[in-house]
Amino acid sequence: MPPSLEPLATLPDLTTPELRARWKRIFRTDPPPKLSRDLLIRALAYQLQEEAEGGLDTRTKRRLGSLARSHEAGGTPTLPSSLRPGTQLIREWRGRTHRVTVLAEGFDYAGRRYRSLSRIAREITGTRWSGPSFFGLKKTPGSRRKEALDA
Repeated sequence: MPPSLEPLATLPDLTTPELRARWKRIFRTDPPPKLSRDLLIRALAYQLQEEAEGGLDTRTKRRLGSLARSHEAGGTPTLPSSLRPGTQLIREWRGRTHRVTVLAEGFDYAGRRYRSLSRIAREITGTRWSGPSFFGLKKTPGSRRKEALDA
């Protein structure tokens, strides 16, 4: 482990008061009062790694800012129109988690190859769905109602 990342290994060994003190030193503010020990460790670890290895590039920061502003304004963030191979789509349906992997041509679901997300959505639900809507890639009128019925 590079010397600049050595403090990462010690984080789990610190007491919660020590973690909170470390937070105050690094972020120059008190940590949120109800932040769990696990999240304290994760946030501190991320910050230490960012300081040692560099943070997000400007393009990524801008994109995250745009998504956050869209969410705060009550809008639906726009997602990339094309999915890259290896991307995992995860959807919970009636208490069961379903994972789909994007392939160069098509999708893999439960060890089978499919040409469309809509076919996978039908396989999961037994009814016709827009695959992109089912997996949250686009919102359609009435999709909030459908999501509420899902829960």
